[in-house]
Amino acid sequence: MNFTDFATQVYPFLEIQDFHATYYRLLEAFACGRVRKLIITMPPQHGKSVGATTLLPAYMLGLDPDRRIAIASYSASLASRFNRRVQRIIESKEYGEIFPETTIKRGGKPAEYIRTSDQVEIIGHRGELLSVGREGSLTGNRVDCFILDDLYKDAMEANSPIVRENCWEWYTSVVKTRMHNASSELIVFTRWHEEDLIGVLTRREPVVMLTEWSQLEAIDENTWVYLNFEAIKSSPASEIDPRAAGEALWEEQQSARLLEAKRRLDPLRFECMYQGHPSSREGLLYGDEFGEWDELPREIVRIGNYTDTADMGDDYLCSLCYAVDSDGVIYITDAVYSREPMEITERLVGEMLVRNGTRSALIESNNGGRGFARAVQRLAPQTRIEWFHQSGNKEARILSHSATVLHNLRFPRLWRQRWPELYNHLTTYRRQFRANRWHDAADVVTGIVEHEITDTPTKRLCRISFL
Repeated sequence: MNFTDFATQVYPFLEIQDFHATYYRLLEAFACGRVRKLIITMPPQHGKSVGATTLLPAYMLGLDPDRRIAIASYSASLASRFNRRVQRIIESKEYGEIFPETTIKRGGKPAEYIRTSDQVEIIGHRGELLSVGREGSLTGNRVDCFILDDLYKDAMEANSPIVRENCWEWYTSVVKTRMHNASSELIVFTRWHEEDLIGVLTRREPVVMLTEWSQLEAIDENTWVYLNFEAIKSSPASEIDPRAAGEALWEEQQSARLLEAKRRLDPLRFECMYQGHPSSREGLLYGDEFGEWDELPREIVRIGNYTDTADMGDDYLCSLCYAVDSDGVIYITDAVYSREPMEITERLVGEMLVRNGTRSALIESNNGGRGFARAVQRLAPQTRIEWFHQSGNKEARILSHSATVLHNLRFPRLWRQRWPELYNHLTTYRRQFRANRWHDAADVVTGIVEHEITDTPTKRLCRISFL
């Protein structure tokens, strides 16, 4: 019996979509030994664990009751939960009709066999199912097949270099040491970070991205087969995934409209978790995901400005005028982004404040801001100028508010042509903070959302006003 038929017989409530059929066909190839090293990435809530960590171990033990399988996840309790689900399948009447040779201890009999939430033995055979949490031990246990399902609990864990390093050390010192020549590995993840276990493995070992079924006929046993299911199709159509560009993976469960809304909230994380491309944008913090506007809404409640003067000789002065509507959306209306001397940027900023009818402006500067603010005040007497010292950690501020910036800030259409340097520095700004030469533009858009949206430093700082 093939894996898909098995799955629908023991789980008659399953909804099998086209991508599930592909997923199960590949899992069957793994179960039958046609693939020895397999990586599958899939968006959240698309049936990843049901297929790979619940149904597959039961199917493999039915095909070969002498096989020793280990399930690993980020916590021992989650791995044990998977183990119990597999046990319930093996106990079912439907399973017994398909694989009558594969049975496990019921109640206290047979007394000599083990059955716990972490380990169960197949009666009359050498097979067993083990479960272990990340960094747990498997002392003395030989493993024929490892299934690694989500070794990172959430973004906080995946973004921690210490957790990632510990995960890699556990993989090399525990998982690999329990395997033998004929052992197989299945890694099934929702991606969180480009340096997660999959990211490290794909840089160090041979990998083939699966696009056609015929590739399986020529795969070397030491090569990883990698299949990534994108939530919204963006890669070229293939035999494995023939969807058109923009089509959702499971429209009935998570529609393209819903997915696009999630993308707008946090584009970078969406690329990781839902598209499986944590490095597709090369670690960009914002990319080209900024919203744009053609006309300002009528319900403008505030017109402001935020300016960061150049701290160092080759830094940029960044000054952005903006309007805020009744929903809190911020529309950038004008900009000065320049490395010209202060006597020139004073005039440019002052003229911009007058041109935009700006009534209130914040000037952030740790060097020379007071003199700059006085000069701008003389040029724009209708504007209430405030300067302040920014004591918050720049890296922490920029990174932590990046999603808020993308969600709430809008630039005018064709801003790429109007302010090319500003556009370039924002859209190419790297998440790895030290990889960036200039932080001025990112600092200003962060300061604007801090001041207008979040209850963070600029709303609480002590300011000096020049009226």
